[in-house]
Amino acid sequence: MVAPLFPDIDTRKRAARAAALLRRQGCDPALGMQLARHVLAALLPPRGATLSGFWPMGAEIDIRPLLWALHARGHPILLPETPKRGNPLIFRRWRPGMTMMAERFGTFRPTGPVAAPDILLVPLLAFDRAGNRLGYGGGFYDRTLAALPHAQTIGCAFAAQELDDVPTTDHDARLDVIATERGIIRPERP
Repeated sequence: MVAPLFPDIDTRKRAARAAALLRRQGCDPALGMQLARHVLAALLPPRGATLSGFWPMGAEIDIRPLLWALHARGHPILLPETPKRGNPLIFRRWRPGMTMMAERFGTFRPTGPVAAPDILLVPLLAFDRAGNRLGYGGGFYDRTLAALPHAQTIGCAFAAQELDDVPTTDHDARLDVIATERGIIRPERP
């Protein structure tokens, strides 16, 4: 049997995830401090905007310096709670020093009240210059972003996680902006 000339989207996504994980190896999560500087200089949220972030998982870029800085500026900060598969994320209020609960997939969440974000700082495995994002494959952020169509999205990653072309489907949400330790990328739209 001859392999198909164009592999199916699931195969392409698996290959892209594997490549992205290799690219992320050796990146220093502490580069999140530089990412924070770029976001605060170029993307400072409007006064009163509620932002959701994420607690870094494994070798993800550590955006906690950005979360602390935004909290210090008076922004309400939310972190996601991972629901059962097939559901969008739930966001809970967070503040520095708050007790965090361990969840599935090695994540942590606060115990604060549930709220909705105006701006989402989104983790990812890979991105491209068109604003396409490749996540871990659970679809949690795609469902969440579909439920929050007016929220701004800022993908957070190492610059090394950029791919020429991220395989996508119609259900994959695009990012408005990408922030890395090297700067801000405003996606090119076709």
